[in-house]
Amino acid sequence: MARTAADTRKRILEAGYQLIYREGFARTSVDDVAAAAGVTKRTLYYHFDGKDALIGAMLEHQNELALARIAQWAVPAGGDPSELVEAVFADLALWAASPGWLGSGFTRLTMELAALPDHPARTMALRHKLAVERWLGGQLAACRLPEPEAIARQLMLLIEGCQALILIHRDPAYAEAAVNAARTLVGKPTRR
Repeated sequence: MARTAADTRKRILEAGYQLIYREGFARTSVDDVAAAAGVTKRTLYYHFDGKDALIGAMLEHQNELALARIAQWAVPAGGDPSELVEAVFADLALWAASPGWLGSGFTRLTMELAALPDHPARTMALRHKLAVERWLGGQLAACRLPEPEAIARQLMLLIEGCQALILIHRDPAYAEAAVNAARTLVGKPTRR
């Protein structure tokens, strides 16, 4: 079966994300990505001007996938803000317990590229994190919580901090501590 240019591009993006997620930006070469995608460097450069353009497009692709997954948090919540925070942190704990979990690729790349504020990966990470925060704010507004944007920002702090501490301690139980704090934010008592 013939491969289309779109299929090849998608394969490069997915292979690149897997490698960079696992190895980091600096330790992953264009040669590595091309080999993992099963394409030549020439083919990779046909689709992307270079490593920076590749990583920007790769994160844009991951952004779409991540936002689709995040939208699933609202399904079990059914408009209840306490159920929403339960779903957020239950999904985070499940994700963090999966083999090879290394935290948010967006956050890790931003940290790795901290000295390059205009890098396409940093720009895309900012767009992604803002999209998640706005989505949370919209969900909380639909639940008629007062100050939904402020609560969404606080939830983002809990989500990011939770991921960092799970990664540092290798302990998904930090998700339970984070959900307890989140319950307080949305007006539900914490569990002991």
